[in-house]
Amino acid sequence: MNRKDLQLYFIMGTGNVVHQKPIQVLEKALQHGITMFQLREKGPCALTGQEYENFARHCQKLCQQYNVPFIINDDVELAVKLKADGIHIGQEDFPVSKIRKKIGKMILGVSVHSHAELETALQYGADYVGIGPIFATTSKSDAKTPSGTKFLQGLRIENPELPIVAIGGINCSNGQSVIDAGADGIAVISAICDSEDISQTIATFKSFFN
Repeated sequence: MNRKDLQLYFIMGTGNVVHQKPIQVLEKALQHGITMFQLREKGPCALTGQEYENFARHCQKLCQQYNVPFIINDDVELAVKLKADGIHIGQEDFPVSKIRKKIGKMILGVSVHSHAELETALQYGADYVGIGPIFATTSKSDAKTPSGTKFLQGLRIENPELPIVAIGGINCSNGQSVIDAGADGIAVISAICDSEDISQTIATFKSFFN
């Protein structure tokens, strides 16, 4: 995969957006320069069934218009059905050892929190890894304890060619420190979903890579 696609990795589900329509937030984010999008439909009010699939298709169509990779979180069956660009899984999800056979050549992202998890992810064909939460986050109710940038820095030193995206509590104030620690990109949810000026927020994030 192209490591630059990880630079500004936007993650969103309908439950992450309060004051606007989720699809409008995604389109604004695409217009202003996100480089990858992950649909993460979680929570008690998450869409299900045909409504969920229709929303996913709408998101996918927008991403295709802007030539941005469309990734689905967890849902292997939907990712295969829609022929998504990729899937991202956590450690509590479908065993990584079985994912690659199901998805073929799709992009495979895996969240890792230890060297052992990293080795397993790479053994079974992960294209990139997600490291986090770097900072405290309110976007995931089951988030692990923040790791800071130490683990990230260590992985980058040990694996200079590994595509890494960092996630968890990253915003316009602390994002530069994550890039300086060695991440290829930053994944954000609330920083964009809650932004009053998405264009300015994205411009600030993109400045970290100049």
